[in-house]
Amino acid sequence: MRGGRHVAAVTDASFDLTPGHCLALVGESGCGKSVLASALLGLLPGNAETAGAAYLDGVELLTASERELSRSVRGRRIGLVPQSPAAHLTPVRTVRAQLEETVRELTRTPKHALRAAAEQAAARAAFPAGHLDRHPHELSGGLAQRAATALALVGDAPLLLADEPTTGLDRDLVDRTVDELRRHIDAPGDDLEGKEDGTGRALLMITHDLAAAERIADRVAVMYAGRIVELADAADFFGAPGPRHPYARGLLDALPDRAFTPIPGMPPELGALPPGCAFAARCDRSTDVCTATVPALTDGTACHHPLRTPDPSQTPDPPATPAAAAPGGAARA
Repeated sequence: MRGGRHVAAVTDASFDLTPGHCLALVGESGCGKSVLASALLGLLPGNAETAGAAYLDGVELLTASERELSRSVRGRRIGLVPQSPAAHLTPVRTVRAQLEETVRELTRTPKHALRAAAEQAAARAAFPAGHLDRHPHELSGGLAQRAATALALVGDAPLLLADEPTTGLDRDLVDRTVDELRRHIDAPGDDLEGKEDGTGRALLMITHDLAAAERIADRVAVMYAGRIVELADAADFFGAPGPRHPYARGLLDALPDRAFTPIPGMPPELGALPPGCAFAARCDRSTDVCTATVPALTDGTACHHPLRTPDPSQTPDPPATPAAAAPGGAARA
């Protein structure tokens, strides 16, 4: 950035995602979730720096050339539902024209069948056929979101990155959208030669909607100030024993159908992170070790004093000892 200043937008993010599974990445705005997705697609700004590695089908995404990314990754290996769909749709072309072009490029659909195929693609994302001949500026935010989802699903890519795919949708459409995404990842996938391999597809869903995450996710990753602070099975995260990181527990407690208690304070600026745990200033469990040392992600939680499980038969958890960071990557801008 100006003045030679660096912003650690994502640091030491380490996870795997297998076919047939959904990982929900949750956290407050500005914590680095969308930067992570952009890094996987090679869409970071020119002044960004990356380190580490990210592999998909043997392709190292962080070092792949723009030619390889554009020809064999984007749309084919990775589908994207963008966070700002209206900005990603071509403004001078109708939704139908964009769907037909995408179907033609990513599938073997003959020209005479493109119209019907585009309408089928729209139906998968609950986009009404009567709006297909409209331009993006004629769409509401919810319709633009559904158009972007339809485009992302066309290629049936092995990995789908959905960045806030339920933004602007009412509850019924949220449920319908996440159910369609679930069907997408549960359906048998194709290998690199287009032959069905029966393994399903993978979904990385970035969302603020914890109800949608609970409905679809197999695992949940919680990001705070550029770091993953909790990684857990969805059933354990949303049910018992619940999150062990105080921030993750606070996210659930802020929901109206739970404690409806907001997390006090504000997250730190990514360009001015404290030397220790970034959540320490907002945490009622903080001690001196928290303000001095960044906790490593150990047993799915990056916290010096993780919350105990509610099982009274378990012994109290001792404060976590700082450990070496797990292998991961970083993105700076």
